Amino acid sequence: MSEQIKNMFSRISQKYDLINDILSLGMHRLWRRKAVKYSGIRKGESILDCACGTGDFAFEFKHQLGESSEILACDFCEDMLVIGSAKANRLNFNIKFEQQDILALTYPDDSFDNSCIAFGIRNVDNTVECLREMARVIRPGGKIIVLEFGQPTGLFEKIYSLYSSYYIPFIGKLVTGDKAAYEYLPRSTAAYYAGFKFIEKMYESSVLENCRFKKMTGGLAYIYIAEVKKCIS
Repeated sequence: MSEQIKNMFSRISQKYDLINDILSLGMHRLWRRKAVKYSGIRKGESILDCACGTGDFAFEFKHQLGESSEILACDFCEDMLVIGSAKANRLNFNIKFEQQDILALTYPDDSFDNSCIAFGIRNVDNTVECLREMARVIRPGGKIIVLEFGQPTGLFEKIYSLYSSYYIPFIGKLVTGDKAAYEYLPRSTAAYYAGFKFIEKMYESSVLENCRFKKMTGGLAYIYIAEVKKCIS
């Protein structure tokens, strides 16, 4: 992931949670809850949360699965990790935060039962290589869970186009003082793979099978689930 993107997230880290709630009207929390339920991951299974940001996806897994599930959260942005670790302490969640490059994770093969990423994979330089690296560190048969923005269709498409073009940059600048970061958000979302196009990328990795998705809020967000092949050549 580029240094430019890392610096952008560092700049907005202190207001990151607040602006997420404002811009999504709190929907991002519902999407995370549904992603954990849809994943089918069971209590006691370990999870690596990649590009974890301030830890909300990891927290949702811990909330639903309990202390029996070991969760490790990693991100390339140290400022985000500091905030996430402090939040974990306040919530009394036993989650470890580590700085990692998602395209070059330092964990050995087959280290976890599952891996996940929420609203981060579109920021990675190479989607397919990211999926391969997430698959490498989990055991064959384990799951990869991806939660990412999409492009709404129909009437909602027109409403969201106006919302993302004007409201997101305006509120982003008002709250964080960084208009450029919140011009990047809708631009990156509009240009990224969604639905079956993302499923194609999953299969292109050659290490995933049983790839599927669930569309949320008219296509504003998608939950993707895939399983790591039991025999990876």
